[in-house]
Amino acid sequence: MQEAYLFEYAVLRIVPRVEREEFLNTGVILYCRDKRFLQTIITIDSTRLLTFCPALDLQEVSAHLQAFEQIALGNTAAGPIARLDIASRFRWLTATRSTVIQSSKVHPGLCTDPQATLIKLHAQLVL
Repeated sequence: MQEAYLFEYAVLRIVPRVEREEFLNTGVILYCRDKRFLQTIITIDSTRLLTFCPALDLQEVSAHLQAFEQIALGNTAAGPIARLDIASRFRWLTATRSTVIQSSKVHPGLCTDPQATLIKLHAQLVL
């Protein structure tokens, strides 16, 4: 039997009008300390988003979500946050914020394969 590893994840959301608190799930970020794993999977459903909020600048939202991906990967070109250790990057990415891109609360779980778990959560919570 494979060893189970503790992981934490949050759902990334697009909140076009923060004052209304309505959102669409757009991605998942998963962190597993024991496997030194931190990645996101993001899917932008342009049709749904523009139906939801026609004035939304999809290019700007996409650029910010790409920055989330690069920070998670630790790409130093993504700025000083990306240079932090893996746990600090996860905490920064999942911090409570009042912007167009937000994350859910952090949820824990156990997995044997963080990559497979990330893909499964993305399919369940975003697609």
